[in-house]
Amino acid sequence: MLKTGSKVLILTLLFSMFCFTQSQAQEGAVVVNQDRDIDALLRLKKDVNKTKLNYKIQIFSQANDRLGAEKARLDFKNTFSDWETSMKYETPNYKIWVGDFKTRLEADRALLVIKKEFKSAFIFKPKKNNK
Repeated sequence: MLKTGSKVLILTLLFSMFCFTQSQAQEGAVVVNQDRDIDALLRLKKDVNKTKLNYKIQIFSQANDRLGAEKARLDFKNTFSDWETSMKYETPNYKIWVGDFKTRLEADRALLVIKKEFKSAFIFKPKKNNK
């Protein structure tokens, strides 16, 4: 015959195996019921983000003054290294544009900082052909 300690050990092992088997036997399925318009909105948001018509800040615009535009761009880069700049030419004006801000709020925050050095800076949203 088995000793009492051995019986307790065997019973404990059997009980543990039974509990483990029962806990692993759980299965389930999750069903998500959502409005079909959510998928349409997600597609629309993705399309809007692809258009790349984000906000920019213009810090310089002067007719026939390429050197002035290059100086403004260099001054900006020396003062603010966080934002990219680009020079645009729209006859007869040279323009320096800053950043590519996804939201108006993001552009507003940047403008508060930039206006301390470039008083005439302003926010705009470029046309499709001026990306």
